[in-house]
Amino acid sequence: MTARGKLERATSRSTSGSLESPATAAWDASLAAWFTARGWKPAAFQREVWQRYLAGQSGLLHTPTGSGKTLAAFGGPLLQALTRDEADRKREAGQGPRVLWVTPLRALAADTTQALTQVVQETGLSWTVALRTGDASARDKRLARQGKVEVLVITPESLALLLSYADASARFRALQCVIVDEWHELLGNKRGVLLQLCLARLRRLSPGHRTWGLSATLGNLEQARDVLLPHAPDSALVSGVKPRKVTLTTLLPESDRGLPWAGHLGLSQLMTVYKRIFKVRATLLFTNTRAQAELWHKALESIWLDDPATLALHHGSLDPKLRAQVEQGLRDGTLRCVVATSSLDLGVDFPAVDQVLQIGSAKGVARMLQRAGRAKHRPGTAGHVICVPTQALELVEYAAARQAIARSEIESRTPLTLCLDVLAQHAVTLALGGGFEAQALYDEVRETHAYAALDRDTWNGVLDFIEQGGRALANYPEFRRVQRDDDGCYRVHDRRIALRHRLSIGTITSDGAVSVKFLRGGGLGSVEESFLSRLRPGDRFQFAGRTLELVRLEGMTAYVRRAKSGGGPVATWLGGRMPLSTELGREVERVFAQPGEHPEMQTAAPLLRIQETASALPHPSRLVAERINTRRGMHLFVFPFAGRAVHEGMAAMMALRWGREQPNTFSFTVNDYGFMLTLAAPAALDDALLRRLLSPEHLEDDLRAGVNLGEMARRQFREIARVAGLLTPSLPGREVRSLRQVQASSGLLYDVLRRYDPDHLLLAQAEREVFEVQLQAHRLAEALHDCAARTLALHEPPSLTPLSFPLWTESLRGQLSTESWQDRVRRAAKQLEERYARVAG
Repeated sequence: MTARGKLERATSRSTSGSLESPATAAWDASLAAWFTARGWKPAAFQREVWQRYLAGQSGLLHTPTGSGKTLAAFGGPLLQALTRDEADRKREAGQGPRVLWVTPLRALAADTTQALTQVVQETGLSWTVALRTGDASARDKRLARQGKVEVLVITPESLALLLSYADASARFRALQCVIVDEWHELLGNKRGVLLQLCLARLRRLSPGHRTWGLSATLGNLEQARDVLLPHAPDSALVSGVKPRKVTLTTLLPESDRGLPWAGHLGLSQLMTVYKRIFKVRATLLFTNTRAQAELWHKALESIWLDDPATLALHHGSLDPKLRAQVEQGLRDGTLRCVVATSSLDLGVDFPAVDQVLQIGSAKGVARMLQRAGRAKHRPGTAGHVICVPTQALELVEYAAARQAIARSEIESRTPLTLCLDVLAQHAVTLALGGGFEAQALYDEVRETHAYAALDRDTWNGVLDFIEQGGRALANYPEFRRVQRDDDGCYRVHDRRIALRHRLSIGTITSDGAVSVKFLRGGGLGSVEESFLSRLRPGDRFQFAGRTLELVRLEGMTAYVRRAKSGGGPVATWLGGRMPLSTELGREVERVFAQPGEHPEMQTAAPLLRIQETASALPHPSRLVAERINTRRGMHLFVFPFAGRAVHEGMAAMMALRWGREQPNTFSFTVNDYGFMLTLAAPAALDDALLRRLLSPEHLEDDLRAGVNLGEMARRQFREIARVAGLLTPSLPGREVRSLRQVQASSGLLYDVLRRYDPDHLLLAQAEREVFEVQLQAHRLAEALHDCAARTLALHEPPSLTPLSFPLWTESLRGQLSTESWQDRVRRAAKQLEERYARVAG
């Protein structure tokens, strides 16, 4: 899609209202003529944003993608510039950017740059628009560094990089506006925390500039506004057009027996999906993981009868050039189907896409809405998604998602606080960018939402850390990154430290990514080291939609050649599964209790009857638990529907408590619906004991004792150490360190600090993130209180039930067998179906 296409969609063809208000005087003839020439009239929410901007206000605009947010945000600065005379604009040239457009995605950044360039040129404004991301051209990077650009489109990491130069104060003094696009994508992660710190610095460098955020599909809009604009409480919260109507249909099998009881690939639906693809011109087929995308692309390729060039693959581990080619193919309509992951959830728009297919459950309402919105992205058209179940219980999740969408129940994003690794990185950035005075920076960072609760002792600990690494590392010169000079300012003087810091700016960390390249040049992307380390030269594997042969592995680069034929394993990535959101989990329980008229629930009815007959159906006021004995031991299944992370903490805590009362050997398995505890020896169990095991009392103490907190904190520390600068990147021209080397370095640091500086601030943060992020202790506490308020339904079914079967099959993955996991699951499910059929008969 061209930039013109983006702007055509981005401007509502609304005829309602007129430009009355103070903005009327600023309605420059050039911009008015530009709108009129296209048959456009600005929408009411666009006019409101312009009016508020020209009145000096900041705010948050929430409106669906494609409804006009680009011109709504850019129109204010544009009108302001067009009403100034040419002499003033020439005099201000070269003083640095007037508008800073911050975006979380590189692909979105490039698309936005094209769109803004078009409107600037066609309105006759002599502004330069440049891109400053990792994909930016040498020209754009040079213009950004020299300040010879009026509009700069940038990512949070590149903004932090610009602040690391001593001339940042001069380069940003003319700043008039900061626009933060897709704010909801940054709100709940460390990239958003880094951006909060950068925005606080910009407010000091250029007081009085306006800040506008753009967001969609978010449940906590007021909090999102306050996190973005802590300096301007009760700022404007502007609503755009009503969200597009979104509909959801499911490719239903003839009966529930057409779907497995467990699994996540969904390839049994291959031919049905294939036929659906060829009913329309262009399709986006979404999967939840990169490995699943590779598998589906390979499967479709094996039966593809059209030109092979019309089928493509897109995910975050592919080389940026390959992704850009796919995106361009979607814009110009040359692709028939693209198999994608969340890499295409949002950002660039593709009007040529006629339908969206979702393989498996999207696991969240917001994600389902985002993906549904990628099809028929044209004014006045509804969004639609076709769901392809990979196993029977996903039918319930589809019905629940439709119900939640109808009630406009969208997940919130919880903002992070007190990320000391990000604060340490930012402090070094500013020490490198001309230096800072401790009190002034302390006051500055406390103006952000993320560090409003930062106390003086913790701040002093951060200063000590960037000066010498902490007490235990004080004797090692490489950890003395910042020096306090005689004038009291903190600065960086070592050029090697400066280079290493600039190379490591940001909060995105990757686990041992090995670059995959052809022998004769050309990159394909990256694969995790843990996968490639299992292969030998000559082995074949599937990646980037190709069958590749490994030639050699040098450092962190794998050289490959195309394999003419043959199979081989599909590249896999750790931690790829999406967790079920709390909101959708609760909706699933409601649908179980009241199936309604959803077609999915009618198809799943035989399965639900088996569950109800053998045990009980889930219900918001009932906690279902099942005790089943197999040859592997006694199993207890509990179904709180609280999400995978919460269930992991809950299972570990219950195993500890049960072991105290009745010594035994426990193992556990979790999924989004519940968890399974396996006991080596049978044990007594009744309602009273189960209530005690699920008690919310003494939660933190039992969690600490029940999980391997030390090992979890060690793993979390590696990511924190990277962000904070303890694990520095390799310098250009030096051999890149492998994941194993990074793990060894971080493990050594962790052990040294635990032994000689146990109160080190990063150790405390690692433990806190284990509790808050990995185990989600606050949600675990809520889930336990919720369980305590429910009636308890403890059953002893004759065999595994539809709810317990997926958990049991998950526990089989690590066992040695000559059968594949999928074959074992299918065989076991068939036996269960036959058994329940005999019982029913």
